[in-house]
Amino acid sequence: ANERKQEVSPVLPRAVQHRLDTMSEVDVATSVFIVVCGVVGVLFAIYQFRLIAKISLEATGDDSSFRLLADNNNQHSLIEIYNAIRLGADSFLHAEYKICLIFVVTFGTLVFFLTSRVPNDSGSGTHADWQQGGLTALAFVIGALTSIVSGYLGMKVAVFSNARTTISALDPVAPWTKSFNTAFRAGGVMGYSLCGISLITLYILCIAFNQVFSFAESPRTARALFESIAGFGLGGSSIALFGRVGGGIYTKAADVGADLVGKVEKNIPEDDPRNPATIADNVGDNVGDIAGMGADLFGSFAESTCAALVLSATSSELQSNFGTMLFPLVISAIGILTCILTSFVATNISPVKKGEDVEKVLKVQLILSTVLLTPLLALASWLFIPEEFSFDVKPEGVLETQTWWGVFICLLAGLWSGLLTGLITEYYTSHSYRPVREVAESSETGSATLIIYGLALGYKSAIIPVFLLALTVFASFYLCGLYGVSLAALGMLSSLSIGLTIDAYGPITDNAGGIAEMSGLPEEVREKTDALDAAGNTTAAIGKGFAIGSACLVGLALFGAFITRSELSSDAVSILSPRIFAALLVGAMIPYWFSAMTMKSVGIAANEMVKEVKRQFDTIPGLLNNEAGHAPADYARCIEISTNASLREMIPPGLLVMSTPLITGILFGQAAVAGLLAGAITSSVQMAISASNTGGAWDNAKKYIESGMFGGKNSEPHKAAVVGDTVGDPLKDTSGPALNILMKLMAIISLVFSDFFVSNALPAGAAWAGYKQH
Repeated sequence: ANERKQEVSPVLPRAVQHRLDTMSEVDVATSVFIVVCGVVGVLFAIYQFRLIAKISLEATGDDSSFRLLADNNNQHSLIEIYNAIRLGADSFLHAEYKICLIFVVTFGTLVFFLTSRVPNDSGSGTHADWQQGGLTALAFVIGALTSIVSGYLGMKVAVFSNARTTISALDPVAPWTKSFNTAFRAGGVMGYSLCGISLITLYILCIAFNQVFSFAESPRTARALFESIAGFGLGGSSIALFGRVGGGIYTKAADVGADLVGKVEKNIPEDDPRNPATIADNVGDNVGDIAGMGADLFGSFAESTCAALVLSATSSELQSNFGTMLFPLVISAIGILTCILTSFVATNISPVKKGEDVEKVLKVQLILSTVLLTPLLALASWLFIPEEFSFDVKPEGVLETQTWWGVFICLLAGLWSGLLTGLITEYYTSHSYRPVREVAESSETGSATLIIYGLALGYKSAIIPVFLLALTVFASFYLCGLYGVSLAALGMLSSLSIGLTIDAYGPITDNAGGIAEMSGLPEEVREKTDALDAAGNTTAAIGKGFAIGSACLVGLALFGAFITRSELSSDAVSILSPRIFAALLVGAMIPYWFSAMTMKSVGIAANEMVKEVKRQFDTIPGLLNNEAGHAPADYARCIEISTNASLREMIPPGLLVMSTPLITGILFGQAAVAGLLAGAITSSVQMAISASNTGGAWDNAKKYIESGMFGGKNSEPHKAAVVGDTVGDPLKDTSGPALNILMKLMAIISLVFSDFFVSNALPAGAAWAGYKQH
């Protein structure tokens, strides 16, 4: 690089010389590949959306697909319900994102000032590096805005597609194929657009920031480059927290209120239009399970990539060219192309033709994408990674020299452990297997025994996934150190496009079934949408296991990046230190505190919803008995309750998660933060698995009973199962998923502010008398 600088004409301005030098260092082939894959992902999403848009909501007399909508009342009801769900989802997200934008400006300012304080090269004292602080704050804002766009885009597409899935189920020739393809393609719009946009945005940030901190100039500038880009992951994860918590409170408040009054007390069917909370319940599927989930998994992508980039900057061989440095982005690019090819199997090569095919087709997507990615990741490792490389600082227990095949094994371990974790989750949450059937059988003796069985199932379901994660971390760390752990996270997320597709598919089919019920369509239509939804619930369980596993690995990768950036030694973070052990205990407690806050928030909001639903049944004449000419239910009031409660209640949990690492770092130094993160990650992963699987098991035990087992609907076992399902709702859809973000957000905050902790923690003894600050 120095030789190239000498060859540039001395008459050129220094800035122009620097730009020419930098561009000459960029591996053009790698850049083209990354950008092309990102663009292809976005274009494929547009193609999927255009196919969905061809389905009209307006029935025409010469279109046999709408023969069952010939009754204008049915058509009018369907469009009216569709618009109510759309407007409700829009109003909530607009209100939520206004709060998020205020947060972005406020916290972005804090990021700018705090990350500008960096330690001097000599190791003593600090100075203001406004350039690094400004770039970190800019990356934070871009990450937050990308997360907002990802969630909003996913929600809009899901709402656009739900009624069209219902209409596709009316097709006289191929109702199963058309309805499945509509929902699956709608999920694909979210999956491929999110991955494509995220990949392109992060690549542009790398190229743009490289103009300021050239990776080839020195190891210090390479670290500064990717430490600034880490703000991108912080922005994405911050918005994901509000999306997951706010959306989770919204959807479960409406769901619990609708079930307790409608199903348990009044014995009316699910999604019955007489129930005032049913529109809010369907809106919640979109703002929680779509917008919140999209922001969550975008955060995982951003954070795991940022962790790998930060860690790669500590190896001189990985700094040898920009293409090698961008290897984490290459993994995601390969994943997009592979998932696109895999998706055609579901929609064109082996489509759904009957109800029994749905679950099989969705599982094939997950397994096939994993199988196809295996040789491609091996090829990428061989092409982009040096035959041998090493890191500047190697912790104990790591091979002396790292190799390209070691990198591949790290990716492989993450990829396959993610799939296995998902399949194990399915075993414990699907009523096709014994564990959930045992829970359903326990309902014969009441809700108490059902709850006991469900809790035991959740705790037991954490055993094998934790062993898989432990083996993955051990092997990855042994082969490639902390960089290997970040690669394992990226390997698990390499099939993110198809994972997002399947995750979004479930809420879309759930909404489609609700619309069919509320608009009074024939039972055969609801049977199809219910079958689509049931398969979606099964694969959603797989997706939740995948999300928890990836969150754990991402959190550990960020933890490793924080340790590396803070230059903490093994002695500095020894568990034998009272300060570290105390911080570890506090960190292990934080997920319980956080879960208590989110679950109580659901309870408060659900209590309001139950009272409102009862009030409407009591005060609107003829509503409950469906008498001719009765006034309609006041859906807007229930939407308002869920919206206000979720926006009010999402702030305290967010403050808890974001303030804890900052307070710990300022008062006790970055070594205490390391203990805090270790406790929070290990505790969160256990809680997230058990909470999600307990709630999922209760939900599917209820559905197993509704299929005709143990007395069927409206029997005493069914009422007990509805109680269990209601208790499990905030576990599986609010607290459990939000713990994924807690693991990641606490770690990324610690990483971004690590220099501030080093240079601005209180002097030794001020906050922890008698113990040396590290």
